[in-house]
Amino acid sequence: MNETNFDWDDLRLFLAVARGGGLAAATVATGKSAPTLGRRILSLERQLGTELFQRHARGYTLTEEGQQLLVQATALETRIQPIVEQASGHSIPIVKVSAGTWVTHVLCDAAANLVGQTRVQLRFVAADDMLDIARREVVIGVRNRRPEGLGLAGRRVGRIRFAVYAKEASVLTWARVIGRTPSAQWLKDQSAGSPAIEVTNPRNALDLTLKGETRALLPTFIGRRYDALKPLTPPIEELDHDQWLVTHHEDRFLPEVRTVIDQTYKVLKENCADG
Repeated sequence: MNETNFDWDDLRLFLAVARGGGLAAATVATGKSAPTLGRRILSLERQLGTELFQRHARGYTLTEEGQQLLVQATALETRIQPIVEQASGHSIPIVKVSAGTWVTHVLCDAAANLVGQTRVQLRFVAADDMLDIARREVVIGVRNRRPEGLGLAGRRVGRIRFAVYAKEASVLTWARVIGRTPSAQWLKDQSAGSPAIEVTNPRNALDLTLKGETRALLPTFIGRRYDALKPLTPPIEELDHDQWLVTHHEDRFLPEVRTVIDQTYKVLKENCADG
C-alpha cells in the first residue's frame, strides 16, 4: 500500500460497511449512495491487494483480512475521532445555493424556513450564469432545465413564465436589462428603438418600475408580489421554461443538504411555479 495516497475516509467507509453488514445500512451512516460505497470499498481492496468482504445477496461479511483491518481501523479511529469531533464542534456546515436574481430574491425572503432546526449556514449565490455543481462550486442550484451532467440529481419544481409589468399602461420607457439570458435577449429585441433605461442588475429594473419610471419584463411570480404592478401582456410563451432543483447525487444524502433541498423545493413550489 502506498501510504502517501492513503485516505482516512476510505477506512471510515470501510468501518461503516463492516459495522452495518452491508451497503444499505452504511448509506444511512455515511450519507453516501450504495453505488459510491461499493466503488470505494472495491478501490480500497485493490489498493490493499486483498479481499476485505465476501459479497452475499443479503449483505457483506468480513474475510479474515477484513477482520484484521477492522481491528486496526478501529484503533486508528479511536485516535482520530477526538480530532474530528473537536473540529466539528467549532464549525457549521455551509450550504451554498445558486439561483438567478429573482429566485434568490424569493429564497432570501424565506431564509429562516429553509434550514428549519438544522444547524447550517446558508450562502446565497445570485448568478445568472450556471455555477458548476459537479465541481462543488455550489451545493444546490436552481436551473431552467433538467440536469445532464455526470453525478447530478434533479427534481422538477414547475413552470416559470414571464410578462411585461408597469404601474400604468401609459408608461412607455423600458427597463432594459443587459445580459445573455433569453429574457434579456427578448427584451433587447422588443425594446429596440424605444425609450429605455439600461441596467445590469435585473433587480434595478424592478426598482425603476415600482417608481413608475419604466415598464419591465418580469417573471410572473415577481409581478404578482407587488400590488402596484399591472400586467401589460399575457405570459410570453417563448420564454416559458421548467424550473429544476439540482444537486450532486452524493451531497443530497447529507442531512443538512437534504433539509435545505426539501424546504427550498417547498418554497419554490408555493411561490414561483405556475404549473
